[in-house]
Amino acid sequence: MAPWISNLLAGYLLLMCVIAFCAMGIDKRRSIRRAWRIPEKRLFLWALLGGGVGGTLGMFVFHHKTRHWYFPVSYTHLTLPTIYSV
Repeated sequence: MAPWISNLLAGYLLLMCVIAFCAMGIDKRRSIRRAWRIPEKRLFLWALLGGGVGGTLGMFVFHHKTRHWYFPVSYTHLTLPTIYSV
């Protein structure tokens, strides 16, 4: 693989991880304030698009969505293809 392609892929994955991490923090803040929330399907979409590692870190850093059994399990399963592809 050409070096620029791997750099582009790494940049894309980093960007998606930052977006997913920040989305977890924003959604946690909004849940505390009882404001409009980010839909769960959008959080799952960011994991599917490559931001699963950042989203998982955000989930545990912000203690967000950890009470629902299905969310950490599903999010981890969506993260595995990204980990294996790198």
